[in-house]
Amino acid sequence: MRAVITVAGKDRVGIIASVTQSLAQQNVNVLDITQTILPPDFFTMVMLVDAGQCAIPFGELADLMSNLGKDLGLSIHAQREDTFEAMHRV
Repeated sequence: MRAVITVAGKDRVGIIASVTQSLAQQNVNVLDITQTILPPDFFTMVMLVDAGQCAIPFGELADLMSNLGKDLGLSIHAQREDTFEAMHRV
């Protein structure tokens, strides 16, 4: 099962490392990643991940990502790919 993880907030060292380490600990594979810094220092990242072998149920993974975001002072959301696509159809 593929999922989309979005991250947004003030840029700082270690954001990508923290998010990918947390995902790796749950056996979630990063398939694609894009990140941008918007002036002056607003960090945005979108990741496509394979959560098919995730060590915990997807709802728990979504909560884990959200809590990591709170710890880092960021907004982090994880959604199933089909849900993400349905929400962003024009």
